[in-house]
Amino acid sequence: MNLPNGITVARILACPVVFVLAFQIRPLLLYLAFIVFLAASLSDLWDGYLARKHGQVTDVGKLLDPLADKLLLVATVIPFYMISHSRAPEGLVPWWGELPLWVVLVIFGRELAVTVFRSFAARRGTVISAGWSGKVKAFVQNLFSGSLLLWYAVYGSALQNGWDGGFWNFWRQLHGGFVGLSLLVALVLTVYSLGVYIWQYRYIWSQRG
Repeated sequence: MNLPNGITVARILACPVVFVLAFQIRPLLLYLAFIVFLAASLSDLWDGYLARKHGQVTDVGKLLDPLADKLLLVATVIPFYMISHSRAPEGLVPWWGELPLWVVLVIFGRELAVTVFRSFAARRGTVISAGWSGKVKAFVQNLFSGSLLLWYAVYGSALQNGWDGGFWNFWRQLHGGFVGLSLLVALVLTVYSLGVYIWQYRYIWSQRG
């Protein structure tokens, strides 16, 4: 256990905290959910940088890092789906309303498909590492998740304090537009990155195990 792996473990431990806090109604707790999520997301960049810089890339780290990413995705997307279907209007996703089930299936279906494909490739002696398209996809997914957590917190503050007027309307349009657009881009990259993996390693299908 080195420092990069310790950071990865901390990110894993942060996932249930984000999951629980995301369901809260009080804006203060939602702001806390956003802060914890932001720290966890940034730690993904930090642990990878430290591991490469100090030559501390380990098999444990290669296992834990993608696990942490997937758990953080579960810790946000599942609450988003449930909240958007149970709390209107503050729980609705800007531009999207109730988060469609097909969106959830696309996001998690891609992760399952890549995991199965990597396992299939490993049995044939090929290790599939994270490509640039997958990294960009994960970054945009984090942008969406972070911006929606912050949206819930700000929207809750607006309802609690009776915010109204030009600035709030402007911020609502700006922030809400960012949330909706980031989800759209994340979905496009989700499908695209899966296609890139399959096309780039298509030769694996013809290899003998």
